[in-house]
Amino acid sequence: MAVDLVPPYVTLHIWGVGRRQVPAAVTAMARDRRALQRSAGLTFAKLLGTGRGRTFDIRDADPRHWALLACWSDERAVAAFERSEVPARWERRVEASGIDGERLRVLLRPVSSKGSWSGREPFGDPQPYPTRGPVAALTRARLRPRTALTFWRSVPPVAARAARSPGLVLSVGVGEAPIGVQGTFSLWRDAVALADFAYGSTEHQRAIRRTRELGWYAEELFARFEVLEASGSAAGVDVDGFA
Repeated sequence: MAVDLVPPYVTLHIWGVGRRQVPAAVTAMARDRRALQRSAGLTFAKLLGTGRGRTFDIRDADPRHWALLACWSDERAVAAFERSEVPARWERRVEASGIDGERLRVLLRPVSSKGSWSGREPFGDPQPYPTRGPVAALTRARLRPRTALTFWRSVPPVAARAARSPGLVLSVGVGEAPIGVQGTFSLWRDAVALADFAYGSTEHQRAIRRTRELGWYAEELFARFEVLEASGSAAGVDVDGFA
């Protein structure tokens, strides 16, 4: 397994489009891969569909929001990419969507990471350090087909409990496919709020136990990040001024 160096910067972009722009957005998911690979300083990238993160089955998919997660070697690489044609095309789709258009940009630094993604450890092995401000969490998993049904049944109580957590700012389902390869990206007020949910929630602790007992995942990753910058909105949640 390839263990990457800890990237100093990770970006998450989410673009929301109107119904008329959905076909172009779907096409871009395939077309943008090649252009992304030419980005200087890029060490890892995933173009992702999104969902509500409440069930993780096909009903959960949101064809009007699309995401890009990327790891960068330095700040100049981030700036150069954000001036490039890939995000520019997405910006044009957002603008064409009128009141339905949304955009979210979050700049992150890895604090901890465990597990793998497509056979890699894209966030390296960061040495955890204390954070005082906002944090983000990313989970990603590839389900085993034989355990998918029990997993889907376990998701709603955990999602409902997370939604009630006072420190949760935003939670979005993300995935490389509508079913079977998915996860969540969430923004939290601070590390204490995230820990309260992760370790103080009965529903979440039960799901962790069942993961060990039933072996739900063929591959999994959990990462935590310091939020350096956050702007825009996704799914109606405005994060301007959050970080």
